[in-house]
Amino acid sequence: MPNAGSLDFIFRPRSTAVIGASNREGSVGRALFANVLMNGYTGVVYPVNDKAKSVLGVKAYPTVLQIPDEVDLAIFIIPALAVPAVLAECGQKKIKGAIVISAGFKELGPTGAQLELAVRDRARSYGIRLIGPNCFGTIDCSPKVRLNATFGRAMPAFGNIALISQSGAVGLSALEYAISEEAGLSKFASIGNKADINECDLLAYLRDDPETDVIMLYLEDLVNPPEFMRIARETTSNPVKPKPILAIKAGRTSEGAKAASSHTGALAGSDAAYDAFFAQARILRVDTINELFAKGAALAYQPAPKGRRVAIVTNAGGIGIMATDACVRNGLQIAKLEDKTRTELKKHLPVTASTANPVDVIGDADTTRYRIALELLLVDGNVDALIPIWAPTLMAESKDIASITADIGAKSDKPILACIQSMMNPMEIRRQLMRDHIPHYQFPENAARALAAMVEFSEWSRRPQGEIKNFADVKPDVVKEIIAKVHARQSLAPRPSPPFVSEPEGHEILKAYGLPVPRFKLCKTADEAIAAAKEIGYPVVLKIVSPDILHKTEFGGVRVCITDDAKMKAEFADLIETVKSKKADADIWGVLVQEMAPKGTETILGMNRDPSFGPILMFGLGGILVEVLKDVTFRIAPLNDISTDSMVYGIKAVKILQGYRGEAPRDVLKIKECLQRVSQLVTDFKEIGELDINPLLVYEQGKGALVLDARFLLK
Repeated sequence: MPNAGSLDFIFRPRSTAVIGASNREGSVGRALFANVLMNGYTGVVYPVNDKAKSVLGVKAYPTVLQIPDEVDLAIFIIPALAVPAVLAECGQKKIKGAIVISAGFKELGPTGAQLELAVRDRARSYGIRLIGPNCFGTIDCSPKVRLNATFGRAMPAFGNIALISQSGAVGLSALEYAISEEAGLSKFASIGNKADINECDLLAYLRDDPETDVIMLYLEDLVNPPEFMRIARETTSNPVKPKPILAIKAGRTSEGAKAASSHTGALAGSDAAYDAFFAQARILRVDTINELFAKGAALAYQPAPKGRRVAIVTNAGGIGIMATDACVRNGLQIAKLEDKTRTELKKHLPVTASTANPVDVIGDADTTRYRIALELLLVDGNVDALIPIWAPTLMAESKDIASITADIGAKSDKPILACIQSMMNPMEIRRQLMRDHIPHYQFPENAARALAAMVEFSEWSRRPQGEIKNFADVKPDVVKEIIAKVHARQSLAPRPSPPFVSEPEGHEILKAYGLPVPRFKLCKTADEAIAAAKEIGYPVVLKIVSPDILHKTEFGGVRVCITDDAKMKAEFADLIETVKSKKADADIWGVLVQEMAPKGTETILGMNRDPSFGPILMFGLGGILVEVLKDVTFRIAPLNDISTDSMVYGIKAVKILQGYRGEAPRDVLKIKECLQRVSQLVTDFKEIGELDINPLLVYEQGKGALVLDARFLLK
């Protein structure tokens, strides 16, 4: 009997009722019932139709209640309004799994959404797990099951790749593509509206499925991102059998990102959030179905590479050069062949051939010469992976080259991604290679990208999960008091606007969480400013404090290098006058007198709170360059130490932090600490909607950092 706690009632049912099965040509009910019946389903199938005695020659029943035997799974192909009542009959029959193909639910608007809630509640009241509604169905390709519960034409071969699609149409296309690519699947599911079973449930099921080694996803949104990340990390980082996850996330354009007033909000659109999410979940993000299968096949069928060093063998020099460029662009290394390998190659190749990597056996090569080159490269200790390339010639049949590659690859513990560029008989070539699970790519660039994905996942699977550091010296009560004060002040404001946190208040918040802030004091008059400067120590900086002025420099609201009392008096008066001349109605709360910081490298730390993912942290070069260069990285809080490292070392300008052209390295450890402290702050206080620390001045290694400017927006 299927395990009631799992999704076996969906994927591995002993018996299935198709409610709405039909004899009518062209109907979904006929197509789906035929798929269940004709594709070798090992269980028993019952058509349910109150107007037909039989469907496709199989006795039909008016309702599920009249089926004399137990039923594990019910598939619904009936009008949406009838689903709740029939679902109740399934509950009375003690059916535990349901797939609702029927459309007409929340995709149609509020009325449909209410109907969908009724379906979900009815299913839960009877303990029925439900996929859909408005879905394409599921497939279990295992010889033990062979259940095709879809209304499409495709029934893929059995393999070790699972495919989950939120879109039925995308799922249908992907199934057809899987067949054309000779890619075997373990399971397929179209999840539709996700009234009950969602991507978290399916990912957890596939994590534990012994028939699945690689998981491929097409997603449009996530129901529970934190839970999904937890399950994904358990799947990809399993110490015994890590399983790669590849995902297409629809909606990569910036039009869907909400408008935001901070640097971080402007840069951290929804797509950046998904990039960060996938990186932390150790999910390989791809853009197309072609890329999904190209990388998925490599990960499913070939052994994991032990390193990044790749060898290339080709009978066409130009294509070998293109392959070399593609490998380097994707972060792979061109292996330096051992001397003994090159010596052996010279014995068997013409003098015009190249024995360096890429190895060019030249255009007149036959199968014998090609085989020798393959075998020698695979035993080279400096080679971690091999991309064999063949351009069709009259010297050897491409299908024979494919057969040789498959024979040699079957005996190798190093990954081989073949690139045989013949368009004459591509299916025969692909079958020759897939006989021994050698993935085939029409162009070397695709092979290089797939191999890079294998390397990335191999490195991820060996990496520890990471730890979240919580600092014990933080003072959450101070922050709580400031936020309460801001909200109380806002409630008395004459006009509605977002709660404004002044720069002095922002500095106090950061200081409470251990961020390095300069000494400062808010002053109302020039005399107060002079007294503050003497207490802090000249030189100092002056900054206007006003809820109406967010970018102070644009309004002349900053003065630097104030060195004495006379200059303070003059600059204080000029600052107030300048700001009022540019914004006469500005509500000026005072002037911040702040310690003048020595020069350092400007970086930015920021946070934008995404409605789905929560706080998204940003790091990059700071100052005015942040929006020009957009050289920033994102991660979702709370940060662990590995995510923190990847944020800092992930920017393109990391060499500036590591020391460049004689400059001393910057204090990267302090940057990491600041990121982790900000992570703890925004995790503790959900009231913080956005935060910009720009710039965070970073000094030489061991000399710390200093927050020069910070801006908060509260929710």
